[in-house]
Amino acid sequence: MTVAQLRSSPPAYPDLLALARNPSPGSRERLLLGVVALCDARPPSGELSPVLGEIFLTLARQAERDVRKILSERLARADWAPPALINLLALDEIEIARPVLAASPVLQDDDLLRVLVEATLEHQIEVARRPHLGGRVADAIIERGEPATLTALAFNRTAEISLDGIRRMVEQSRRIAALRGPLTRHPRLTEQLAEQMYQWVGAALRQSICARFQIDEGRLAPLIDQSVYDARSGTMTPVPADDPDRDEMERRLVAKLQSAGQLRAGYLIRAARERRLGLFVHALATLGGFSVAQVREALAANSPEALFYACASVGVDRAVFPALLAEIRLLNEGVPGDVGDRIWLRGAISAASAARSFRALVKG
Repeated sequence: MTVAQLRSSPPAYPDLLALARNPSPGSRERLLLGVVALCDARPPSGELSPVLGEIFLTLARQAERDVRKILSERLARADWAPPALINLLALDEIEIARPVLAASPVLQDDDLLRVLVEATLEHQIEVARRPHLGGRVADAIIERGEPATLTALAFNRTAEISLDGIRRMVEQSRRIAALRGPLTRHPRLTEQLAEQMYQWVGAALRQSICARFQIDEGRLAPLIDQSVYDARSGTMTPVPADDPDRDEMERRLVAKLQSAGQLRAGYLIRAARERRLGLFVHALATLGGFSVAQVREALAANSPEALFYACASVGVDRAVFPALLAEIRLLNEGVPGDVGDRIWLRGAISAASAARSFRALVKG
């Protein structure tokens, strides 16, 4: 049987027996997927025997990357899957680990805490996004204070975050701008904490806070005065206002790089890492032949879809996009939002198709 056939239907026992007798690596991989398909079709009534679990683990360790990825997808929601195998997949490279980190019922809090300690930042972000994330894991994420992981947690409405955890995240939003947007919309945000955030968020989020909690903006005006005083005293960093002169300077710099043939997709990543959002906007607009208004609309959207298409159209690799998106959210009060599917996981897209998709999503 082929891998495609194993993915679509469970094999017969004679087929599995034939694969077991064949020592080739390809047969071993098909045997592994065949047993998974069989267990999917006839789920075990209880835990797998230790021997069968060890067989799964041994075969998985020998499997090629593509087979491990299929295995992760097939076992992501299987409650019968061997815990040792699920933990092995959870610590594999991120494209393999993502399905089990997002959905496996086998992963327990201790397993997820181990991922936070041992795995990459992308793995940690996936843990923070996990539906119904337990309180212990949420507390560990908050304690670590990593901006991108905290931001992912702030977008996770089903995570078990305590009131003290929300309070600590609000305090973190003083320095991490990406937390502000999702926290103002978080169901566990209280009016008292919202009034604290009012001191350091931008005008749009202040309006959102007042609308949600029906707060009189006039009553909170003294808080703004105090925040200005604190900023001048050096006790906090104010959110920078729009600066037309700086915007023009960045436009000229991008134009100069373009005319010299030095403007490349990699410059977008550099601009984001250097915390120069305006430079990112002008560079993306110039590289893609878009208007600045179109790029800013993509940055303000409730979904990262338009931004992904714009970046893909100028040569940003889809594997790089999640990290770039995290950087942009840090600079842009948590937007683009997290609505919709992660379209960068769907597969490659041509530059021309990405540009057409981008223009279809934004105005003018």
